[in-house]
Amino acid sequence: MKIRSTVLVLMALAAWPALAANEEMRKLDWLIGEWKGEATVQMGPGKPETALQHEKVQSKAGGKVLLIEGVGRQKLEDGSAGEIVHDAMALISWDEAKKTYRFSTFVANRPDADATLEVTGPNSASWGFQTPQGHVRFTISKTEKGEWLEIGEYSRDAVKWTKFMDMKLQKVK
Repeated sequence: MKIRSTVLVLMALAAWPALAANEEMRKLDWLIGEWKGEATVQMGPGKPETALQHEKVQSKAGGKVLLIEGVGRQKLEDGSAGEIVHDAMALISWDEAKKTYRFSTFVANRPDADATLEVTGPNSASWGFQTPQGHVRFTISKTEKGEWLEIGEYSRDAVKWTKFMDMKLQKVK
């Protein structure tokens, strides 16, 4: 009986990091689903570009990882979708040893990035990364209407920020 109890305790202790990781990952469950809407990007002077955006967020590996797939297509004058202007994938997981999220992004025609991610509330998060030119951050929140609202900003000094992206999506699945 003593051996069985010891084995159960050891199994529970071994499972503890996975349980903690799943608990941290559940804080991002509000993102899971399929989302569609529009993203507007303003990179420098000129007219902003609008894309019809589709994001698919799935929980994988028993809740240990979020897989995010995003595709944006140029919004044509008639409102239809044109060529792909954004093709991205991201993986988010919890690093129990460092007590932080791991967030790796992969975007076609751009360098990959290991980003930081912080859960800032029950339905909000902030993520970002550094480039040789400065800092990029994104703030994501779920609105009272259940929409995914994401703002992208850039800063050379991490003090003064300039908005370059605004995305609003509705959950479709």
